[in-house]
Amino acid sequence: MADKKNKKRLWIQNLLNRYRLVVINEKTFNEEFSFRLSRLNIILTSILVITFIFIGSIFLVAYTPLKEFIPGYTSTKLRKEAIRNSFLLDSLSSEFQKQHQFIRAMKSALMGEVNLDEQPFKDLNNNNREILNPENSLLKADSLLRLEVIQEDKYNVLPNPDGNVKFMLFSPASGIISQPFNNEIKHFAVDIALAKGVPIKAVATGTVILADWTADTGYVIIIKHDYGLLSVYKHNSSIEKSQGDMVAPGEVIAYAGDTGELSTGYHLHFELWIDGYPVDPTNFIDFSEGL
Repeated sequence: MADKKNKKRLWIQNLLNRYRLVVINEKTFNEEFSFRLSRLNIILTSILVITFIFIGSIFLVAYTPLKEFIPGYTSTKLRKEAIRNSFLLDSLSSEFQKQHQFIRAMKSALMGEVNLDEQPFKDLNNNNREILNPENSLLKADSLLRLEVIQEDKYNVLPNPDGNVKFMLFSPASGIISQPFNNEIKHFAVDIALAKGVPIKAVATGTVILADWTADTGYVIIIKHDYGLLSVYKHNSSIEKSQGDMVAPGEVIAYAGDTGELSTGYHLHFELWIDGYPVDPTNFIDFSEGL
């Protein structure tokens, strides 16, 4: 036991023993400078230096571009690109949904098919005037359509008190309605009795998305307007516009006819669709104006 204690004391003493490190000029043998050291000082200094280097390396790698050279670590550029692609994917997904909804609306308008049990359809046809009336605060879903038909100024575009602009519709033609809108029998239009060759006009500014012949409805024109609105004109004798043409309100786009297998005489089969759902045009247009 005494030997162990003596060895321990000797080991501690060796750690505490001081040494002098002298730097001498080789030519003149003059002492340039010297240090007093002990083994304990050297050990502690070495530990501090190693710790400093280790911590400094961690910070250097974590907060500088050097970390990009570590295998398996993604670069800042890649991460930014991934974030940008994520936002782009969200935008594309949203745009895809809009396009899908638009294609569905156009298909419904062309084929005259719609799910009568869907709630939006019921709302649009049971409460047309309220849903499309901006003064009743019923444009909750992103201002889908700003239609307010007032008898004395329904063909004028006038500013609202709050500075917004009303979205008004022109009558495509004036005549007697031979068959009204009726969703129960899936007649999602009004049929206006007209003489052959009567000009058919666009109800609002828009883009022609379809101008073609179909076996059932003859010459058909579909125009896409703002606020998710589609107007459809069927059974024309001829059409004056092509797909992609821009039209102005009241501009002649076709002439009344009796074309298509489903036609029962010279008339205009006119439809209004909002986001894929038909609405009764007589709620917004006076077809007797001018008679």
